Amino acid sequence: MIPAVTAKYDWILALISIAFVASALGNGANDVANSYATSVAARTLEMWQAGILAACTEFVGAVALGQRVTDTIKDGIIDISRFKGNPGTLMLAMGCAEFGSAAWLTLANYIGFPVSTTQTIVGALVGVGFAAQTDIHWEWTKGSVSQVAASWGIAPAIAAGFAAIIFASVKYTVLERQDPFKWAMRLIPIYLAVTGAILALFIVIEAPSEPFETFSVGSGVGIMLGVFFGCLLIGVVFFLPYFQRRLCRGDTRVKFYHLPLGPMLLMDNCPLYFPSKSDAVVVDYYQDSYGEVVAGKKGAKSEETQDTFEPKMMGETTDIQRNLDSVESSPEIKPKEKHIEPEERFLDPVRDLPWYSPTKIWGYTKFCLLQGVTRDVVSHDSERLRAIHARASKYDNRVEHLWTYCQVVSAMMMSIAHGSNDVANAVGPWAATYSTYLAGEVSTEAPTPVWFLVIAGLLLGTGFWCYGFNIVRALGNKITQMSPTRGFSTELGAAITVLLASHFGLPVSTTQCLTGASMGVALMNYDLGAVNWRQLAFIFGGWVLTLPCAGLISGLLCLMALNTPHF
Repeated sequence: MIPAVTAKYDWILALISIAFVASALGNGANDVANSYATSVAARTLEMWQAGILAACTEFVGAVALGQRVTDTIKDGIIDISRFKGNPGTLMLAMGCAEFGSAAWLTLANYIGFPVSTTQTIVGALVGVGFAAQTDIHWEWTKGSVSQVAASWGIAPAIAAGFAAIIFASVKYTVLERQDPFKWAMRLIPIYLAVTGAILALFIVIEAPSEPFETFSVGSGVGIMLGVFFGCLLIGVVFFLPYFQRRLCRGDTRVKFYHLPLGPMLLMDNCPLYFPSKSDAVVVDYYQDSYGEVVAGKKGAKSEETQDTFEPKMMGETTDIQRNLDSVESSPEIKPKEKHIEPEERFLDPVRDLPWYSPTKIWGYTKFCLLQGVTRDVVSHDSERLRAIHARASKYDNRVEHLWTYCQVVSAMMMSIAHGSNDVANAVGPWAATYSTYLAGEVSTEAPTPVWFLVIAGLLLGTGFWCYGFNIVRALGNKITQMSPTRGFSTELGAAITVLLASHFGLPVSTTQCLTGASMGVALMNYDLGAVNWRQLAFIFGGWVLTLPCAGLISGLLCLMALNTPHF
C-alpha cells in the first residue's frame, strides 16, 4: 500500500520515469560510444558490430556487476536534510535533476560533445540544490564539485602519459624495427597476456559490488599473474597458429571464428567449418570509406581541395582520372566508392510511395532502427583533417591486424565497466524517487531492484545503437589518424588511468581519459601538427559547459516547480 503522503505524487514518478529513459539513452549514446570510438575509427569493428557488442557488454555490466544497493543521491553533492519531512519535494527535486541531465545529454549528443555523464548528474544536482536552497559540498572530498572541476585537467594528462608509454613500447619493439612483422609475431602473445591481466584487474576493481578497499596487494598481484599466464597460454596455443595460417600463409578462408581449431590450423589439410569467401588477407586500416589513404603522406597534396568545414557530396571527386564521365578518365583506375548514407539506403527508394504502403512503412522502420549504425563515421571530408592525418606514420597492415584482438577486448572491458559503474548516473535520481514514493518518507539509500538495472542496461546499449555515431566521430579520427595499435594504446591507457584513480581516489571520467589518451598517442608522432587541437578545444569546451548547463536546466525547472502559484 502506497503511503497517503506520497500517493498523490504518482504523476512525479511517471514523469521522472520518462526522463530516466531519455537520460539512460543519452548516457548510452555518449559514454558507451567512448568505449568503441577508436575501434570503429581504426576499422577494427564496423559500426553495426560495435552496436551489437555495446548492447551485450553494457547489459552485462549493468545487471551482473551493477551495485544492488545504490547511494541514490550520488556522492553527497547536496545536503538531503533540507527535504526531511517533505518527501514530495524530494521527489520533485530529483525529477528536475533527471530532466536536466537528460536534456543536456541529448543536446551534447546532437552537437557531438563527448561529456561525462557523472559530471552531468552532478551539475544537475547542484542546480537543484541552489533552487531548493540546500547546502552544496564544495570542499575537496570524494565526488565534490571541486574534484569534478579538477578532473578536467587531471584525467586527460594522466591518460595521455600512460597511452603514450604503451604506444611507445609497441612502436619501438615492433612497428619501427627492421622486420616489424617478425617481431610482432614473437611479441603478440605477451601483449595479449598483459592486456588480459590489466583489464581483468580493471573490471574486478571497477565492479561496484566489490570495493577496491577489500583487495589486498597480494590479491591484485594474484589476479594479474593468474590471468597473464592463462592468456599467454591461450595466445600461444590458439592465436599463433591462427596468425600463421592467415597472415604467413595468406589463407583468406580463415577467420576469427576458426580460433578454436588451435594447432590444427598448422595442418596442410585442416578441415575448416564455414570457410570465408573473402579474397583479402587483411583490410587497409588506414583507408577511409572512399578507399583513400592519406596517412604517412606528409607534404603531399590531397586529391581534393575544399574548405575545411564545407562537406562535399558523397562520392564526388575532382580527379578527372577517377571521374568516369571525363574524356580523360582512366578506366583501369577504380573510382572512389560512394558510402550510402541511411537516408539514401532506406528512405530515398520509398519516398514516392503512399504512406499506407507496407514497403514504405518497412523502409522508415529500418531507418529508425538502423540509421545509427549505418552512417559513415570513419571518413571526414575536410582538407585540414586530411593534412593532420597525413602527418601520422603508416605501419604494416599485417602488424596492425594482430593488435585488433587486443583492441576489441579492451573496448569490451571498458564498456562492461561503464555499464557497472555509470548505470547509477541515470538510475540514481529515479531510484531515490521510487524508494521515497514507496516509503512515504525521504529515502537516500535503498535497495535498487534488479529490474531497474535490467531496463537501464538495455537502454544504455540502445542509446549507442541509435545515436552514438556523433560521439564516435568526435573521439575517432577527428583527433588524429587512428589505427589498431593506436586504438589499443588509447583504450588500455585510459583503462589503467581509471584503475589507478580508483585506488588513489582521483576524480576521473572515462570520457576524459579516452580523450587524453588519444592526444597522448597522437603526440607520439613527434609532430604537433598530427593532433587536431581545434577538436580537443571543442571537446574541452563541452566539459566546461556540462556543470553549468545541466545545473541551469535543472535549477530553473526546480525553481519554477517549487514556486508555481496554485489554488
